Amino acid sequence: MPELKIGAIASGSGSNFEAIVKACESGILKKKASVEVLICNKPGAYCIERAKNHNIPYYLIESDKYLDIPREDFDQLMLNVLKEHECDLIALVGYMRLVSQKFITTFDGKILNIHPALLPAFKGLHGHRDALEYGVKVSGCTVHFVDAGSDHGPIIIQKCVPVYAKDTEETLATRILEWEHKIFPKAIELYCDKRLRVENRIVHIEGEITY
Repeated sequence: MPELKIGAIASGSGSNFEAIVKACESGILKKKASVEVLICNKPGAYCIERAKNHNIPYYLIESDKYLDIPREDFDQLMLNVLKEHECDLIALVGYMRLVSQKFITTFDGKILNIHPALLPAFKGLHGHRDALEYGVKVSGCTVHFVDAGSDHGPIIIQKCVPVYAKDTEETLATRILEWEHKIFPKAIELYCDKRLRVENRIVHIEGEITY
């Protein structure tokens, strides 16, 4: 069976990007998937260095330089790259923008995102801060399919992480990030193995999930 070709899109440090790359190189995704390309929209983001370190092609498509064009036109620039590299699955690994309906339609059911909270709670850019300010006793992370809503698509995997009284955004983020690096590759493995079935936005998983 041919390997699944992954296109990754990031805006920041890219630690989830690297977790997926390593899973493809020597972990649970070996011989199942490969990361073909990285697209970054922010100059200077460390994810680019990670791509260089793993000899993965990367493209810098700066969103700040295209503020005067429709979002669909900007997304077409990314779609051109992803199509050139024949990507089968798109992984949003800390991409800090919404993708357009055009992008979603092009890769319908083939876009995964990770969010640092237990959706549907604490959507948006400040999941850790919002969780702490609300006073929750558990937080966590979520891998989900992407649809037109913000942090809204069908949920594949979630992992709970305790919130402690002395937690800061940084300490909570660090503990949650450890699980992000596990559940994102696992969700991709489930996708590769065709163990996911979506009905009425509920994701049914065949068999047990082991880490």
